[in-house]
Amino acid sequence: MSSCDTCLVRNRAICAVLDPSELDQLNRIGRRKKVRRGETVIWEGDDAPIVANVIDGMLKLTTATGDGRELIVGITFPSDFIGRPFGASSTNSVTALTDAQLCVFTRSSFDSFAKQHPDLEHELLERTLGELDRAREWMLLLGRKSAAERVASFLLEMSKRLAGRACEGPVGPADEFELPLSRQQTADILGLTIETVSRQLGRLREAGIIVTPDRRTIGILNRAALEAEAERE
Repeated sequence: MSSCDTCLVRNRAICAVLDPSELDQLNRIGRRKKVRRGETVIWEGDDAPIVANVIDGMLKLTTATGDGRELIVGITFPSDFIGRPFGASSTNSVTALTDAQLCVFTRSSFDSFAKQHPDLEHELLERTLGELDRAREWMLLLGRKSAAERVASFLLEMSKRLAGRACEGPVGPADEFELPLSRQQTADILGLTIETVSRQLGRLREAGIIVTPDRRTIGILNRAALEAEAERE
C-alpha cells in the first residue's frame, strides 16, 4: 500500500486531481516527514529545495521585519500546500505550530512532474489565486475593521479551517476548536495588543456568543451573532 492510499487528505490536497496511475508516479518521488512543534522546514530568503503537502498539523508562514521582529503572514492547515514551486528561493519561513506530518518532494522533481501534468499545474494556479483572495481579505480586515470585527472574523476563519482535520470529505465549520496560536501570536497577526484580544474575547464570552473552557479552546454558541460581530459597522 502506497503513502497515497493511506493519506488522510488525499481527496482535499492538490494531488486529488490526479488519476491512480499518476498518483503512483507522484508517490515514488515523495516521502513522509514528521515535524516537531517549533521546527522550521523552510527559511526565508534561502534556497527553497522542497515543497510539500500538509497531511496533519499546522504551520505558520513568517517574515522578518527590519528590526528583527517576526511577523506571521499566514497559517497552513491539513491539505494545504507549502513551498514555492518554480521558484529559486522562499519569501517566507515555514515553522510548525504543532507537531505535523508532511508529504515532501524536492522542488526540482515536483516541478518536472507538474510540467508533465497540466491538471496539477491548473490546481496549483487555482490555489494560488485562492491564497491571493484570502490575502486581500486579510488586508481589508487589518486596514478597515475594528478590533471587535477583527477578533470575530478571526474566530470564524479558524472555525472553518480547523473543521474536520482528520476527515477526507468536506465538512462544515467547527463549533469547538483549539486555537493553534497563543494570545500573543493572535494579537500579532491581527495587529492588536494582547490586552485588546483578551478584552474582545471576554466581551464575546459575556454576551453568550462564545465560551472559552481554557486559554486555547473556543466554543461558538451563537454563530449568527458572531457573524454579525464580524460585519458590524
